[in-house]
Amino acid sequence: MSEEIIKIKSISQLHEMLGYEKPKHPLVSIIDVSKLEIKEEMIGLRYSPDFYSISLKGAHCGILYGRKHYDFEEGVLVFTAPNQVISATEKYDPQGDKGWMLLFHPDLIRRSALGENMDNYSFFSYENHEALHLSEQEKKILSDCVERIRYEYEQRIDNHSQRVIVSSLELLLNYCSRFYERQFNTRSPQNKDIVVQVERLLKAYFNSGQLTEYGPPSIQYCADKVHLSPNYLSDLLKKETGRSAKDHINDFLVDKAKNMLINSNDSVSEIAYSLGFNYPHYFSRLFKTKTGLTPQKYRELT
Repeated sequence: MSEEIIKIKSISQLHEMLGYEKPKHPLVSIIDVSKLEIKEEMIGLRYSPDFYSISLKGAHCGILYGRKHYDFEEGVLVFTAPNQVISATEKYDPQGDKGWMLLFHPDLIRRSALGENMDNYSFFSYENHEALHLSEQEKKILSDCVERIRYEYEQRIDNHSQRVIVSSLELLLNYCSRFYERQFNTRSPQNKDIVVQVERLLKAYFNSGQLTEYGPPSIQYCADKVHLSPNYLSDLLKKETGRSAKDHINDFLVDKAKNMLINSNDSVSEIAYSLGFNYPHYFSRLFKTKTGLTPQKYRELT
């Protein structure tokens, strides 16, 4: 596979690459999967679009997101954000396939409330194996939203067009958030196993002495250990426990600090360093945020 990454700066450029006519709207387009063709010369190349994509596929189509392989299955929704790397791994025959690809450029939503809130839709940073699996009813709901967007940009564009398109897009994303929450719920037993794994790996990290040498574990570190993306892990933990991955890490550090404050004569600075903090005042600030007391005050009251 080629190491070169080909930038796709606009939806118009993608249409041209695929042999499609110019998009009816420069910032948003919907591609009918039954008409999508992955050409021989595109296989093995790596692309980095400057826009978002949401893809609903009904049959198998080998695609790489980053360097991980993904086989689309029926009723699977995949999200990509600008500057992520994708590539085709095999020739794609669209015959009999159903689905759609919604493409939208950040400029479409830049001055809207949706643009300000895009970071809340963390599923754009999920890995391929964390894709959204849909029921038939859920597929219909999302496809209806997509058809509203298609209808709007195929009409004569007026002063209301962009606002209506962005509103429909926001509705679609809010439904996706709801359906992901449903997916978390239906996979609760597996999710609880992940919570236990995170607690164990934090204890192992502490017991191995890595805190002093490397500092507190990052969300990326925890996510890698349980084979999830950082955003998916944080959302999963939030759903199961009410606390994000960062909260779990910080709560673990503060709990260890409490024990050390009570059971040792080490200074606050020494405890901070032993917990991986290069600057004791950062530790003190975190401790007070979590407990309402400074470390010294906590030691005096216990």
